[in-house]
Amino acid sequence: MLRQQDVGHRIVVRRIVEIREGRPLFSDALGELVELTETHITLVTAHGPLRVPVDEVHRAKRVPPARRPTAAAVVELESASDEAWPAPVSGRLGDWRLRSAAGWTGRANSALPIGDPDRPLPAALDAVQRWYADLGQPALVNTPLPLAAPVGAELDARGWTARPPVLVQTVPLTTLTAPPPVSTDGTAPDRTAPAPAAGPPPVALATAPTDDWLAIAADRKGGLPEAARHVLTAVDRVRFAELRVDGRLLAVGRGTVTGGGRWFGVSLLEVLPEARRRGYAEAVVRALARWAATEGATRAFLQVEQHNVGAVALYRRLGFTTHHTYLTRVAP
Repeated sequence: MLRQQDVGHRIVVRRIVEIREGRPLFSDALGELVELTETHITLVTAHGPLRVPVDEVHRAKRVPPARRPTAAAVVELESASDEAWPAPVSGRLGDWRLRSAAGWTGRANSALPIGDPDRPLPAALDAVQRWYADLGQPALVNTPLPLAAPVGAELDARGWTARPPVLVQTVPLTTLTAPPPVSTDGTAPDRTAPAPAAGPPPVALATAPTDDWLAIAADRKGGLPEAARHVLTAVDRVRFAELRVDGRLLAVGRGTVTGGGRWFGVSLLEVLPEARRRGYAEAVVRALARWAATEGATRAFLQVEQHNVGAVALYRRLGFTTHHTYLTRVAP
C-alpha cells in the first residue's frame, strides 16, 4: 500500500467497483497522489480528481513518472534554484557547488553535485567533507534524483543518512497568471472555508522585506541570522509579497526570477494558522506570478517537502507537478 512519502508522485490504484456473482470487478486509475488519509486516497488523473475510499482499494503503488526529465533539464532547474537561494559563502569543486549560510536551511548549507567535480567521486566527497569541516559545519549534500544517483550510492556506502524527500515542482507561468478556475456553484474548488464575497484582499509587493514579514519567516525557519538576510535578498530580481487585513499581516511569500530570466521561483509561502483556507496563499502566488510575467519569466518552480501533504495538495491545485526530487544527505 501507499505511504505519506508517496504524496506528489505518480501512482496506480486498482479499486473494487462492483461485486458480480460473488466476484469483485476491478478498475484501475493512474494519476498523481495529492492526499492520503486513513479513509481516502485522492489522486489527479487525466480526467480530473478522483477520491477513492480506502476500503475500495484492492492494490495501490507508486509507478515511474510518465517521462523522466533529461539531465540537462535537471541541471538547468537546480542552477536556477541555486541562484534564487544564494548562500553568502560559496565555493566550487569543478562544477559542483559548495554553499554555507551559518546553518540556516539545508539548501543554503549543502553541496550541490551537478556536473563534473574534476576528480574521482570518492575524492570529491572527501573534499566536500573537508570544506565543511574547515567552516565548523556538518557536511550536507543535496542529491537531485535520478541525476545524482551515483553520488547517492557512494554516500550510502559511507553510511550517510537522508532527510525527508523534497519535491521540485514546476508549472507553466501562464497557468498561474490565468484567472483561477471556479466550480459550478461559483466557489473556488480549493477552499473548504470560502473567502469573503469580494475575494481575498489585494497583495502588496516590495523589493525588500518589512520587519513583520521577516518575523513570520523567522518563526517558520527557527530564527533569522544575518546570513539568512543575504539568502533572502541577494537576488537581482526578487519581490516580497504581503497580504494584510485591517493592517495585520496574514500571508507572505517570496518570488524570484533567475535562470537567465526564464524561471519564477516561489519560496517562504506562509499563511498564519487562523487565516488559512481563505484563498490567501493562492492570492500571494498569483500576485507574484503576475510580477514574474512582466519580467519575462515563462516557467514557475518551487520546492516542497514530500510529507507536507497540505502544501503538496495546494500546489497541485495550482497546477504544479513534480519535475524531480532531491534528498539532503547528512554525514555520519
